[in-house]
Amino acid sequence: MSVIEQYARAHIVTDTDVTVQDSGAVPVILRYDPDTDPRAVRVRLPGTREWAFSRSLLEQGLRAPAGDGDVRVWPCGRVQAVVEFHSAQGVSVVQFESKTLVRFLRRTYTAAAQPVAH
Repeated sequence: MSVIEQYARAHIVTDTDVTVQDSGAVPVILRYDPDTDPRAVRVRLPGTREWAFSRSLLEQGLRAPAGDGDVRVWPCGRVQAVVEFHSAQGVSVVQFESKTLVRFLRRTYTAAAQPVAH
């Protein structure tokens, strides 16, 4: 199966774990590798490590608040979603356009459904 990598722009609401000086949108990489873990997605923020969490958490969080550990997701109005990352360095709150995350999730489900060629 193939790796899905989608580049997106997001707004860092708090940046205790991210070293970003610009208050505008920052580049973020959304990644799904079904060969490594078919149930997980990854988010790489600028200047920080990559966060891995369940694909179902991301999907649930687009509809209603979800998560209670290091990663939490919730809808923010009708067109945005918030992903909150907790680490020893602090909390990073990142705001995405919901359609970006929905498009990414669709691509992951399409990739996961493709048969493996032998």
